[in-house]
Amino acid sequence: MSGNQRENAFPTRQVLQIYKKKAKGAQKGYDLLKKKSDALTVRFRALLKQIYSTKSSMGDEMKEASFSLAEAVWAADSKFKYKLIDKPMDARIRVRVQNDNVAGVRLPVFEKMTDQSAAAAEAYGLARGGKEIEKCTKKWTTLFENLIQLASLQTSFLALDEAIKVTNRRVNALDNVVIPRTKNTIKYIESELDELEREDIFRIKKVLEVKRVKEAVERSEFMAFQDDAAASSAADQANMMNAYDTKDEDVIF
Repeated sequence: MSGNQRENAFPTRQVLQIYKKKAKGAQKGYDLLKKKSDALTVRFRALLKQIYSTKSSMGDEMKEASFSLAEAVWAADSKFKYKLIDKPMDARIRVRVQNDNVAGVRLPVFEKMTDQSAAAAEAYGLARGGKEIEKCTKKWTTLFENLIQLASLQTSFLALDEAIKVTNRRVNALDNVVIPRTKNTIKYIESELDELEREDIFRIKKVLEVKRVKEAVERSEFMAFQDDAAASSAADQANMMNAYDTKDEDVIF
């Protein structure tokens, strides 16, 4: 952003205090959001590692589950379908959604929940592939649990990715727009106030200079007036003395 961008503010002391508080709040918000972004990034990387390890193991597990299904079908022959149909069809494993709070961001977490009413002991027998069917069931149950975990990780990963993007946009907006603009506004107000202060000082100096000149002129006029008054007083006294010394012809002594 350009360093010349600022807000239109009237340069006064009160407005300067307001913008200083805004700058302090923006800096505090930037620090908090930066810490939040760092915490989310750490959790994001941890989720990425878990997803990678889970997906790496999913291939072998799916291969083993499919192979165990083929073994169960081969061992049970045509009775495999009927052995499964005869069992209760209620869902034994259910999924429950909970929320995990990470730095104020709620992440959905899927948890496996076993229905105890549907978790009756399964007995397929030993003949006609019963053992292979039980082994196949365990394999697919483990695979299903891992799929739930993978779905939970990927859902949290997407939610966390969106939260990190929003937080980073806010951090960048504060760092590149709000804080520089507020600081530029503060600098502008301070420069205007300094200019007004210099103008006031210059104005006071001019007033004092004019006042001193006026006082000097008045003092010189007063001194001249005193000198004229003293000279006129001396002249009057001399005239009075001369008048006493003059003889009046009409007076006979």
